[in-house]
Amino acid sequence: MRFSSLASLLFFISLYVVNGQSGPLVTTDSLAQQAWVDTTYDGMSMEEKVGQLFMVSVASEQNHTATDRIKTLIEEHKIGGVIFSRGGPLRQAKLTNSYQAASKTPLLIGMDAEWGLAMRLDSTYAFPWNMTLGAIKDTAVIAKVGRQIGEHAKRLGVHINFAPDIDININPQNPIIGNRSFGEDRRNVAQKGIALMKGMESVGVLTSGKHFPGHGDTAVDSHKALPVIDFTKERLDSIELFPYRELIKEGLSSVMVAHLNVPSLEQGEQHPSSLSEAIITKLLKQEMGFKGLVFTDALNMKGVSEFAEDGEVALTAFLAGNDMLLMPKDVHKAKMALLKAVENKIISENRLSASVKKILKAKYKAGLHRYAPVKLTQLYEDLNTLENDLVYEEAIENALTVVKNNFSLLPIKKLENKKIAYVKFGDSDHMPFLHELRKYASVTQVQAKNIALLKSKLSDYNLVIIGHHKSNESPWKSFKFSEDEQFWLQEVARQRSSNVILTLFTKPYALLDVSSFQNIDGVVVAYQNSALAQRKAAQMLFGAIPAKGVLPVTANPQFPVNTSVVLDSLSRLGYSYPERVGMSSERLRLVDTLVQNGLDSLMYPGAQVLIARKGKVIYNKGFGKPTYDAETNISPDHMYDLASLTKILATLPMIMRMEEEGKIALNTTFQELIPAYADTELKDVTVLKALSHYGRLPAWIAFYVDTLDKRRKPSSEFYRNSPSDGFSIKVTDQLYLSNAYQDSIYNRIGRQDLKSNRYRYSDVAYYVFKKYIEGIYKTRLDKLTEDYLYRRLGAVKTAYNPLERFSREHIVPSEVDTYFRYQTVQGYVHDMGAAMQGGVGGHAGLFSNANDVAKIMQMYLQEGFYGGERFFDGRTIKKFNTCYFCHKNVRRGVGFDKPQLEEKGPTCGCVSRKSFGHSGFTGTYTWADPEEEIVYVFLSNRTFPSATNTLLVKSGLRTRIQSAIYDAIIN
Repeated sequence: MRFSSLASLLFFISLYVVNGQSGPLVTTDSLAQQAWVDTTYDGMSMEEKVGQLFMVSVASEQNHTATDRIKTLIEEHKIGGVIFSRGGPLRQAKLTNSYQAASKTPLLIGMDAEWGLAMRLDSTYAFPWNMTLGAIKDTAVIAKVGRQIGEHAKRLGVHINFAPDIDININPQNPIIGNRSFGEDRRNVAQKGIALMKGMESVGVLTSGKHFPGHGDTAVDSHKALPVIDFTKERLDSIELFPYRELIKEGLSSVMVAHLNVPSLEQGEQHPSSLSEAIITKLLKQEMGFKGLVFTDALNMKGVSEFAEDGEVALTAFLAGNDMLLMPKDVHKAKMALLKAVENKIISENRLSASVKKILKAKYKAGLHRYAPVKLTQLYEDLNTLENDLVYEEAIENALTVVKNNFSLLPIKKLENKKIAYVKFGDSDHMPFLHELRKYASVTQVQAKNIALLKSKLSDYNLVIIGHHKSNESPWKSFKFSEDEQFWLQEVARQRSSNVILTLFTKPYALLDVSSFQNIDGVVVAYQNSALAQRKAAQMLFGAIPAKGVLPVTANPQFPVNTSVVLDSLSRLGYSYPERVGMSSERLRLVDTLVQNGLDSLMYPGAQVLIARKGKVIYNKGFGKPTYDAETNISPDHMYDLASLTKILATLPMIMRMEEEGKIALNTTFQELIPAYADTELKDVTVLKALSHYGRLPAWIAFYVDTLDKRRKPSSEFYRNSPSDGFSIKVTDQLYLSNAYQDSIYNRIGRQDLKSNRYRYSDVAYYVFKKYIEGIYKTRLDKLTEDYLYRRLGAVKTAYNPLERFSREHIVPSEVDTYFRYQTVQGYVHDMGAAMQGGVGGHAGLFSNANDVAKIMQMYLQEGFYGGERFFDGRTIKKFNTCYFCHKNVRRGVGFDKPQLEEKGPTCGCVSRKSFGHSGFTGTYTWADPEEEIVYVFLSNRTFPSATNTLLVKSGLRTRIQSAIYDAIIN
C-alpha cells in the first residue's frame, strides 16, 4: 500500500513537472515565481490587466513631446512593455528609468537587436549578421556572440531581444530578411538559431524566434504590403517550420508572428498570419506545443494595419492567440476594444489570465520582480569593451569562406614569385584590407578610369586581388556589382597574364550577377566590410589563419549552399588581440608607459615595439618621431638601422644554410674559410668559437680612422666625392671609397693578435663569414639574403642599402656624424666598417621594421618553418640555439645571444633558457622564447643625434619592457 501511494505521488509530481514547469518561461524557483505572478495579477484592476497586453514603441532620438507621450500611456493605460527603436544608449537608459518609475508594474523592455544594440542605437557595437554566423561550423562561437549581445541588452535594461531571426532565406530577392537569416539550409538555421538563443538566455535575456511561420521565401516587405507565402502545408512543415520546432525543444522564450498571407494554413482571404487563430493557436500552440510568449509583429505595419481598424486589429490578434500586441497604431482604441470584449464575454477571464500571467512569468524570469534602475555611470564604456572585438574577431575568423581555389592558389605561397596588384570594386572603405595585405607582401593598388587602361597597368602583375567593398552600415544596403564592375571583372579575369582572386565583402548573393567564374581562380566570401572582416580576410589569403567557413546560401549555380574549400594555415604571423593568446591588454599598457618614459628621458627620438605570441602579433606601435624636431610621427612602417641584429637576421641564416648544405661546419677553421690566414694567429679559430664569441678575437677594428687625413676628414687618398674608376664603394652621399681598400680590411684582420681566452663580444668574425659566404655563392650577401630569406618570408621592408628601394622619409636617421662622414646618416648604415663595405656588412648594414624582424624571429621560433616553406631543419635551429661554452661562463649560442648565466645580462631574467635573440648598437633588440612562444622586437635610434647618448643602455629599458611583457601573461 505504501509503495502504491509513493508511486502515485511520484506520478502526480511528474505530471506537475511536465505540465506546470516545462514551459520556457518557468524559472528554477518556480514556486516563488508563481507566488509573485499570482500576487501581482490579483492586485490588478481589469484595465491594468488588459494594459499588460500592449508593448508600445519609442525612440530615444525623438523629441520630448514624443517621449513624454509614452510616459502618459504608461501612467494612464498601465501598458505592459516598451520596445525601443533608434537613438543612443544613455538617452535610452534615462528614458527606461523614467518609464519604469512611472509604471506600477515593472515594464518589459524590448528591442530589435539581432546583431546587437547597434541595430537601433548609435555608440554601440555591431556584431556579425546572421548570414555571417550561418557560415560558422562551430556553434560555440555563435553562442559567444549571443552571450555578448545578451550582456549588452541586460546592461541597458532590455529584457527581451526580438532575436534570433530564424527565417530560412531561400529567396535571394528577399528585400527585408537577406543577411538577417542564417541561410537557406533548415538544419543550419536551426542549429545557429539555437546557439544564438542559448547565448542570450545564458545571461537572463529573453529571446524571440521570428518571423513565424516563415518570412524567408518572399520578395515582398511586410512593412509595406502583405506578402503571400503560397506553399503547401507539407512544404511549410518541412522547411519554414523546422527551425521553430527545434528552438521550441530547446526552450525558446517567445515567438513573433509575422504579417503574412499563408493560404495553406489560413483559409481567410488576405488574412494576415498575425491575426490567424489557425496559425497561432492551432498550429503554434497546440500542434507545435509552444508555451512561451507569443508576440505580434508590429501592428502599425501595412501588412496588417490595412486589414481593419486599429481596435479591431488588436482584438483579432488577441483572439487569434497572441499574448502581447506590439506597437498598435492607437493604444487607446485598441485597449477599449479589448475591454469591451471582456465586458461582453468575447474574451473570457481564463483567456485573459493566461496571457497576462504568461507576461508576468516572463517579467519574473527577466528579473523584474527585483527591479533596479539602469546604472548610468560607465554605460558607454561597459557597452564598448575589448571583449566585443574578441568575440567578433573569432566569429569572422570562423566565417571566412573560400568557394573556389583553382591551382591551390590559396593561401598565397611562393611570395618571391608574386607581383601583386589590388583593385577596388564597390563604394565603401577598403583601406583596412589593403593595409593588412601589405603586412605580408608588396601590394600595389591599381586604379584606372577605363578598362583598357586598367588592363594595361595590370599586365605588369601576375596576381590580382579584387576586393568588392559594400557598405557595412546595415544588412539592407546595396550589395550588387555595378554593370561596369561586372564587365571589368570579366575583362581582368580574361587577361591570363595573372591569376585573379575575388574577395567579397558583402552578402554572398552578389555573386549571382557574375556571368562567369571560368577565369577567376579564387573566390572568397568575407560577408561584411567591417575593418575586422577586411583584416581577417587578408590574413586568410596569406595563410596566417585557416579558412573554415561554409557557404550558408546558394550564391551562384556554381556555388550551391554548403560549398566550402577548407584551407590550413601556412604558419605566417597573424594579427590579433592580447587576450586571444593569453595576455592582458591592460597589463601591456605598462609597455606604453615605459617607452614613453624613454622618450621623455631623451633616450631616443622614437621607437617601434612589437610583441607576438603564439603566432599572433598583438602589439605593434610606433612612438615619438624620427628626430627630436621632426613633424612626422613614427609609424610601424618606418625602417630602422638594425646594427648588430644583422648578425642573426642576415649572416647567421646563410651560415645555417651552408651548414645544412655541407659547405661549412662548426669545426671549420678560419684558415679553411680564408686560406690567406693559414700563417696568422687566427688560423685555428673555429666557426663555433667565433659565433659563440669565444674565439679570442678583438671586439672591433676602427678601419675608418686610418682613412682620415690630418684634419680628421676623409682623405683624398681613399675617397672621392663621386664614383670613378677604382672608387665605386659608396659610403654615403658624395663619399666613395677606393675599391682596393677591401683587401686592406682583410689584411688588417689577419694581422690581429688573439686576446685572452675568455668571453669577448666581437664583430670581426662576421667580416670573415661575409667574405666566405660571398665567395662560395659568387653573390653579394645582400642579394643572397634577399633571394633566400626576405622575399620568401614576405619581409618586404627588410634590405641593405634601403635608399635603393625606399624613400628617405621612411627611413629613420641614425646619427649626425661629426667624426667620419660629416653628415646626417640616413638610409646608409651607421656602422663605419659596414659603410666601408658599401653598406653590406656581415655584422651590420641591414634595415627593417619591427614587423619584418618578427617574421624572421617567428621562423626561428617555428624551427625553421614559415609561410608553408621550410627554411631550415629543426635540428639546425636547435644546434645553433645551443650554448656550448656555458661551463666556461660564456652564455652565447652559435650566433644567437642567450639569457644571462648570472644576475645581469641581455634579458629581464624572466625568459626561458631556450630563448634567444640579439641587440644592436643603434638601440635595437629582439628576443624569441620558444617556451612562451613570444617574439619581442624593440627598434630605436638612440644614437641620434649622437652615439654618445647611452641613456637607453644604462637604463635597462629594453629588458624592463621585456619584463612587462612576461608580467602580462595570463595563461
